Amino acid sequence: MALIQYLTQVQFDFGAIALLQAECTRLNIRRPLLVTDAGVRAAGLVDRVLAQLTDVERVAVFDSTPPNPNEAAVRAAVAAWRALGADGVIALGGGSSIDLAKGVAVCATHEGPLRQFALIEGGLARITAATAPIIAIPTTAGTGSEVGRGAVLILDDGRKVGVISPHVMPKAAICDPELTLGLPALLTAATGMDAIAHCMETFMAPAFNPPAEGIALDGLRRGWAHIERATTTPGDREARLQMMSASMQGAMAFQKGLGCVHSLSHALGGVNPKLHHGTLNAIFLPGVIAFNSAAPGMQQEHKLARMAQAMQLGDARDVAPAVRDMTARLGLPTGLAALGVAPPLFDRVIAGALADHSHRTNPREASAEDYLALLHGAA
Repeated sequence: MALIQYLTQVQFDFGAIALLQAECTRLNIRRPLLVTDAGVRAAGLVDRVLAQLTDVERVAVFDSTPPNPNEAAVRAAVAAWRALGADGVIALGGGSSIDLAKGVAVCATHEGPLRQFALIEGGLARITAATAPIIAIPTTAGTGSEVGRGAVLILDDGRKVGVISPHVMPKAAICDPELTLGLPALLTAATGMDAIAHCMETFMAPAFNPPAEGIALDGLRRGWAHIERATTTPGDREARLQMMSASMQGAMAFQKGLGCVHSLSHALGGVNPKLHHGTLNAIFLPGVIAFNSAAPGMQQEHKLARMAQAMQLGDARDVAPAVRDMTARLGLPTGLAALGVAPPLFDRVIAGALADHSHRTNPREASAEDYLALLHGAA
C-alpha cells in the first residue's frame, strides 16, 4: 500500500476503499454527505462505499450530480447537507461529483451564493478554513480532482468558473483502481485524454516549479503508455492503475496552471454543458501544442522534446500529430463538427476563454484572433 504525502493524503492501491472508515475517523467526520451521481449508484459503487462505514444510518446520499455540475445542484446538495446536519463530505465519482462536493463544502459553511467564490470574482480571499473536510474517491482516471485545489462549476448565469483555494483541496483521497474496472471504453478514453491534457498543459505552463514539472512529465509517460490498453482491455489492472496515477499526477501539477486547452474547453462547456470536458481537451490539445511551440520557454527549455521523449516519439514535431492520432485510435471525435459545435458559437466561446483563469497561465498569450484560429483549426 503506497501512502503518498503531497498536498492531500492519498491512499493508493487496489482495495484502498477499505480505508474509508479510518480516514473518516482521522478527520473526525461522523455524519458525512456522500455526493455522487445516478450512474455510479446504478453501478453498485455507492453500496460498496457504504459497506466500509460503521454507522451507515448517519450517512445521507446525494446522487443527482449532473454531467457538468452547476449552481442549482450545489444548492440542492447543500439542502441535503443541512437536513442531515453533516460535518463532512465524501465525494464518489468522476470529476463532476468531486467538483460538486467541493462546491458543497464551501457553500454549506460560508454565507452567500456560489458566484462570490469564483476565482474571477475575487473568491480566493472569501474561502476560509471553515470549509468542510472532503474525502474524495475517484471512479474515473481523468480529472485528478481528488488532489486538486479547485472545482469547475457552472453558475446560474451560464459562466463555467473555477472555485479555487487551498481550503477546497480534499483532506484525503482514496485512489482505488479497482473502482474503474467497469468504466466503458469511450469514457475510459475521454477521461484518460483529460489526464494526458492535464499533464501536458501543466508541463507547458511557464511558472517555475521543477517538482511539479517532473510529476507532470512522469504522469504523461504513464498515461500515454497505458491509455490504449485501458480502453481496449477494460480488465487490465496494470493499465487501470497507471491511468489512475497519471490522472492524480496531472492534478498534483495544477499549481503550475493550465492554458488555452482548458480556457477553451471551460468556455465551450459553459455554452453547451452536455459536451464532455475530456473529449474537448483531446480535440483542442493538438492545436494548442502547435500554438505554444512558438513560446520562448518551449524552445529554451526543450519542453516539446521532453514531452516527445516521455511519449517515446522520435521528434518534438511529432507531439501534436501524435495526440490527434491517439484521439482517433481511441474512437473519440477529432473535431468540433462531430459534436455539433459550429462557427456561430465561436464568439461566445472566445469571450469565455479570454475571461477564464486558465487563459492567464498559457505559455504564450492568446488574443481573440488566436482563439478564433484555434477554434477553426479544431472544427
